[in-house]
Amino acid sequence: MKVRRTPWWYYLVALIIGLTGGVGLAMLDERMATSLLGAPWFVDVVLMAMGIAVLALALQVHAYANTDPVKRPHAFINPQRAMITLVLAKALGLAGAALAGWYGGQALMCLTHLEASYYYDAAVECAIALVICIIDMVIGIVSEGLCQLPPDEGAENPKLKRAERRRRLQQAAAKTAK
Repeated sequence: MKVRRTPWWYYLVALIIGLTGGVGLAMLDERMATSLLGAPWFVDVVLMAMGIAVLALALQVHAYANTDPVKRPHAFINPQRAMITLVLAKALGLAGAALAGWYGGQALMCLTHLEASYYYDAAVECAIALVICIIDMVIGIVSEGLCQLPPDEGAENPKLKRAERRRRLQQAAAKTAK
């Protein structure tokens, strides 16, 4: 299975869709006198924790993928875990872009009403969430790159062939020495 990098314009489309939704929600909030704007602090904490977790997983996959194949038998990473990490990185990048648009649209619409404490608080909450979502988007993009295998990986890797040959010679020498 060949996995491709997420094209740059996917992030742009997600950002625009989120921006449209955020602006629409702010307009609805203004017309209907509801209190839907803003982001609870818990959301910011969860988004940041998810970004850190995905980055930590991606760094583990990257460390394993770039380990010398000779030393690799001592270190093992489950291929399923590596694939899930890649999917999480892609999802974090796209969700970060969409949520950045969502909170950015809300913050943008609140700028005209900053004299009211409700809109000021919502603008501050959305600005903080916007920064965290942009950080998550960047972490997702970087993590996706960290999950990429080096170009010379696979069964035809000459280092793997040499390592296998060396291991067999060592086993044969150990048997003859006994």
